[in-house]
Amino acid sequence: MPSDRAAPSNSAVPSKSVVPSKRAMPWSSAALSSRGLLWVAFVAVHLWLGMLCLFGPGYPLGDVTVVYRLWVDQIVLGDYWVGIDGVWVYPILAIAPMLAAFALGPAVYASTWLTIVMLVDAVAFAAITGWLTSRNRAVVGWWWIGFLLLLGPVAVARIDAITVALAIVGVLLLATRPVAAAVVLAVATWVKVWPAALLAAVVITHRRRRGIVLAALAVSAAVVAIALLFGSGGNVFSFVTQQTGRGLQVEAPISMVWLWQAALGSPSTSIYYDQQILTYQFVGDGVAATASLMTPVLALAALAVAALGVWGVMRGARSSALLAPLALALVTTLIAFNKVGSPQFISWLAVPVVLGLATRLAGHGRSFRFPAILVLVVAALTQSFYPYLYNELLSLDPILVLAITVRNLLLFVVLAWAIREVVVVALDAASPRAKE
Repeated sequence: MPSDRAAPSNSAVPSKSVVPSKRAMPWSSAALSSRGLLWVAFVAVHLWLGMLCLFGPGYPLGDVTVVYRLWVDQIVLGDYWVGIDGVWVYPILAIAPMLAAFALGPAVYASTWLTIVMLVDAVAFAAITGWLTSRNRAVVGWWWIGFLLLLGPVAVARIDAITVALAIVGVLLLATRPVAAAVVLAVATWVKVWPAALLAAVVITHRRRRGIVLAALAVSAAVVAIALLFGSGGNVFSFVTQQTGRGLQVEAPISMVWLWQAALGSPSTSIYYDQQILTYQFVGDGVAATASLMTPVLALAALAVAALGVWGVMRGARSSALLAPLALALVTTLIAFNKVGSPQFISWLAVPVVLGLATRLAGHGRSFRFPAILVLVVAALTQSFYPYLYNELLSLDPILVLAITVRNLLLFVVLAWAIREVVVVALDAASPRAKE
């Protein structure tokens, strides 16, 4: 694979004025680069996903129409604000899109939610395709359209959809407006925590890290201050501890041990529905002990990957080569070592892949084709069991047990590739030839 040595810039994504060569865009053609065709496909896919959410099997909008609506009803009818008047599983800004979906009334809450997601995704799509001024990243736009289609309804039917769109905008702003990028990523983190992995990758690799850190801290300070003014007290930080007591969710990679035990007829292992967490988890020998260990294991794994990124920077690796694989490694770590395995987590992978493809198309960094294809397969395997056949998975259908097992193993393949790329970039940067 080509190296990053010839790249003169240290920015994460080179500016959109760079015109990629034909060699850098092997999948594109004049027809596929059509801006109109891209937007038609974008709208068509979102309408298709919306139809599946509203009328398809498997109740994919359950979180939106039941859980999110419950929290909104508590605010509207009972003047009880989650995260302010009581503890909450999400950072406080997550309530904003949930409340916004109530703007046209309860009868159309689901449709309003889907419309909001489509509009936010449209902003991200405009960022991917060059803010309507360039066709340089058309292939990245097609990749994201394909990813959404393969992942299915869960790509738009969770709060994660909002954070993914914000995060895409954030990482693509890094080249020209790093402080603005930090603000967007910080806002996304206060909607759901996972974009903190992207912020960590940016802080580690970017030469303007001081301004980025200050911008992120300013956003956090503003959010916390406003929450405290409304009387939240420590509830504004409750999302940090609300997840630690959870058990092993059925879809989590670590849960495959007990999934196969149950599938093979072990009498000591079974699936139950947790009424408090509102998800399916395992009960069995070793489950409780493993669940209690997974939070520190996840933290240690993330710290190890971050340390690898610091090592790469110390060896002279450019941000344009290091950021995307490091971001992919950190985000995948959050999924692979998580005891919560919600299907929507897979949507997070789109952000580092979009960043990696965009960086490569601009003539910087190394090829991102392999993880891009692999993540598409992961998305398709996720839709193979969720939402349409989720009950069959819970009934331990052997084909679906195999599908989710392959999906989870592929997550570790993605992680291994990303870690290898970080190491290769670091070693390449320190090689004698790179210093010539």
